[in-house]
Amino acid sequence: MAGDLFAHDEPLPATDNAAPVPLAEQLRPRKLADVVGQEHLTGPDGAIGRMVTAGTLASIVLWGPPGTGKTTIARLLAEAVGMRFAPLSAVFSGVADLKKVFADADKMAAAGKRTLLFVDEIHRFNRAQQDGFLPYVERGTVVLVGATTENPSFALNAALLSRAQVLVLYRLDESALATLVDRAEASAGRDLPVTAEARSALIASADGDGRFLLNQVETLFATDIAAPLDAAELAQFLHRRMPVYDKDRDGHYNLISALHKSLRGSDPQAALYWLARMLVAGEEPLYVLRRLVRFASEDIGLADPQALTQCLAAKDAFQFLGSPEGELAIVQACLYCATAPKSNAAYAAQKAAWTAARDTGSLAPPSNVLNAPTKLMKDLGYGAGYSYDHDAPDGFSGDNYWPDDMEPATFYRPVDRGFEKRIAERLAWWDERRRARD
Repeated sequence: MAGDLFAHDEPLPATDNAAPVPLAEQLRPRKLADVVGQEHLTGPDGAIGRMVTAGTLASIVLWGPPGTGKTTIARLLAEAVGMRFAPLSAVFSGVADLKKVFADADKMAAAGKRTLLFVDEIHRFNRAQQDGFLPYVERGTVVLVGATTENPSFALNAALLSRAQVLVLYRLDESALATLVDRAEASAGRDLPVTAEARSALIASADGDGRFLLNQVETLFATDIAAPLDAAELAQFLHRRMPVYDKDRDGHYNLISALHKSLRGSDPQAALYWLARMLVAGEEPLYVLRRLVRFASEDIGLADPQALTQCLAAKDAFQFLGSPEGELAIVQACLYCATAPKSNAAYAAQKAAWTAARDTGSLAPPSNVLNAPTKLMKDLGYGAGYSYDHDAPDGFSGDNYWPDDMEPATFYRPVDRGFEKRIAERLAWWDERRRARD
């Protein structure tokens, strides 16, 4: 199957004729406490830590970037609670494979042994295949642990999501990646043949992917290097551009933080400087563009809706032109974001709405907004009393759209800046007419 970081049950035995065991496999954690970078899940107060303490598992979906330990966690989770581990890859498996796995799980269940079914790249199964998991999950034949790099809200069936808890894994931070390098050096009994500056550049270049980092480390250990490589020599050796660090060794994360905060502080000159520092150092331009797109939604939002359009257009322009010509489009997006009016109202509204959705569960919409395509549904009151807004004199009915058992809430509070000032005026206009209709 297509594995994740440290993917096998036991290290493969070394023989004279066998291929050498990859470094990532040699360093695979033996217990959950050894997994780095995901302490919010594996720690005593984390969701996985609590499951292990209780000795019972619920079906879960592990959502996170590549090389962050999804397969490792699933395998160690099965071991921690004494369950049989059955791995499956959605990339290489079909209906026949699923039937065999479920049949084996039924036999093991009859013998008193529960199965943890780990499905890598679970989002690659189509909707019908995903539905096939439901009866086995419901009756407890298997505990499903799915791994995905895609947003489960869009990639997985609602019915499957309702039966599984989504746990988010983070890209490995600098500290976690440094720990992996330390473990590799301890295992090899020697230091990496690189300078301190190059070591920092190597860690930054992994972009949160532990497996990628260990593969690069393995390449360095496998080569006879006479003198420690500096950052430029390392980049040439690995055929990968490395971020350049100044005498204070400002790292990848420090630079992106400085860029983000300069943008938020509406300082286009400083933002342009930090952007240049990153791109000149060899940072991946698409990574910077992803951060700009995020910034446009998080820190500008509807104060200037064109900011998101500018950033996405910059991404298209860069992909069309390539480097260095396309980097001017990144500069344009950066300057636009820095000089745009700022608002985090949409970001705050998202957090508040998501909290309310989790707290209120499955409240049904009010009957007046439900469609009634059948006579039975009409008889049950679906759509009764609905007012068609376009028929109202001012195009606004003032109807209630909230669940009957929930008080209307205010999640989005526009600021008095940029385009959101106009939005606030619209909201006030609608609120006034809504009160007049009460």
